[in-house]
Amino acid sequence: MIFQPAEEGGGGGKAMVEDGLMTRWNIQEVYGMHNMPGLPEGHFATTPGAMLASSDNIQITVHGKGGHAGAGPHKSVDSVLIGSQIVNALQSIVARNIDPLKSAVISITQFHSGTAFNIIPEVAELGGTVRTLDPEVRDLVERRIGEVAESVARAYGGSAETKYTRMYPVTMNHAREAGIAADVARDIVGAERVNDKFIPMMGAEDFSFMLEARPGAMVLVGMGDGNECHHPSYVFNDNILGHGASFWVRLIETRMPAG
Repeated sequence: MIFQPAEEGGGGGKAMVEDGLMTRWNIQEVYGMHNMPGLPEGHFATTPGAMLASSDNIQITVHGKGGHAGAGPHKSVDSVLIGSQIVNALQSIVARNIDPLKSAVISITQFHSGTAFNIIPEVAELGGTVRTLDPEVRDLVERRIGEVAESVARAYGGSAETKYTRMYPVTMNHAREAGIAADVARDIVGAERVNDKFIPMMGAEDFSFMLEARPGAMVLVGMGDGNECHHPSYVFNDNILGHGASFWVRLIETRMPAG
């Protein structure tokens, strides 16, 4: 049993793999479990292929030329204007560069610039997140963000630097192991309570690093009605502990039979 630390942003799964988790304990297959608000209590879900999205961070620094916003805006190169145009232009990547049958999210969530009401600042800083369900789409989005930001800035007389930080890869279930996990869940709760074709979500999970190192699958255990996991009023449903524990016991019996 692996108890994974620092999942939220800390990359605990990656650290464990890099520390030799798979080789030191001769791990052949790896399975992960996460509770799922909204999935009925006593239900399980999994799917072959992409289960959760990759998660990356973007930082864009726009350089212009400062100036007086009222008396001499024409003498400036407005970093705020450039940054605003970049925010809009980045959405064209999803709309026009990505296959409509594939998924990508580009969200700019930070925009910092200036300290005075009447001064056009020289620098603007943007930040945000990128989510994809396909490694090739991830590569394309990373390349296009840099190209779009730099081209837009240059068109307005400024420049832009893009820092793209890859955080978590796509949580990619292996088909055979996803089938094993679904069969185990069916043994516990019955076929009618197991969704083995779960629609992927754009959330991310650093269990993905373990799935890159070994065959395996992520499964979701239903928590019933309630607030989402990141909601401040989230309350864990203790009633699902038995379902989760039973899954692990049955999985061990199936994959590591005695004798």
